[in-house]
Amino acid sequence: MAKTAFLFPGQGAQHIGMGRDFFEQIRESKEVFKEADEALQMDLSGLIFEGSEEELKKTENTQPAILTASIAMLKALEKEGIDCDYTAGLSLGEYSSLVMSKALRFSDALKIVRERGKFMQEAVPQGVGGMAALLGMDRDLLPLVLEASKDFGIVEVANYNSPDQIVISGEKKGLSIACAKAMELGAKKAVELPVSAPFHTSMLTPAGVRLEGELRKVSLGELEKKVVSNVDGKVIGCREELVGKLVDQVSSSVMWQQSIEYMIDEGVDTFIEIGPGKSLSGFAKRISKAMGKDVRILNVSSVESFKETVEKLTKGA
Repeated sequence: MAKTAFLFPGQGAQHIGMGRDFFEQIRESKEVFKEADEALQMDLSGLIFEGSEEELKKTENTQPAILTASIAMLKALEKEGIDCDYTAGLSLGEYSSLVMSKALRFSDALKIVRERGKFMQEAVPQGVGGMAALLGMDRDLLPLVLEASKDFGIVEVANYNSPDQIVISGEKKGLSIACAKAMELGAKKAVELPVSAPFHTSMLTPAGVRLEGELRKVSLGELEKKVVSNVDGKVIGCREELVGKLVDQVSSSVMWQQSIEYMIDEGVDTFIEIGPGKSLSGFAKRISKAMGKDVRILNVSSVESFKETVEKLTKGA
């Protein structure tokens, strides 16, 4: 039987104006933005729609902003009766999946991700760490890249995104050595990413410890959907597992490729990316191709793409 998965983007997908067309045209989406402003007691909608890129890029703003835009777009889909069997989100996007699965209330998730953003930023002083994407890198050679940089600072694998993209993260000096080594070993590209901290490394462990305190303050519900965790690419079994997984996620590698492979193996043949950007659609395309599987990949990032997606799903195109 055909199965569907909803995918939610993480940090880096943000842009000024995201979700504004949903706010203006779909009442259920507008309510989401209003609820976010109220829960955080700030004009988050104003920042998202017409703020400065600089303000939006601050991790403590980016995280609730992407969560809000993603849930606003999700509400439009739900209004049309479109549902899923599985859901996964990249890093921050995992919180959108948890809201969707009713494990976390939206208002609680907003406050948690704002604090999560602050904790992640404060764990490592600005300018000390960074991240880089390695494209077309033979994964078997990855240990040589990490070995070459170890005397120059911490460098670890942050994301396994797709067969041809791995993201490494750590201290800047070590990163530049690692990027040079990757190119020497045949990577097509090694690109430093415009981020403010070395996310998903052991350097962020203190942020996870602080995050646990915030997570313990909220009431978690049972998961009503199969949520695939970043930490191990498997379905989160029960509510009791949630806090540990979310704490570990801050300093662990994101097993995104493994998550998509798991869902395809479980029979998912339709992926719908919900939220700003289209990078997860690209990853799903490359992962399914490498597996030799034919899957349908749809996207909801604007009212126009939302309408196209609804049409394709309802007509079975």
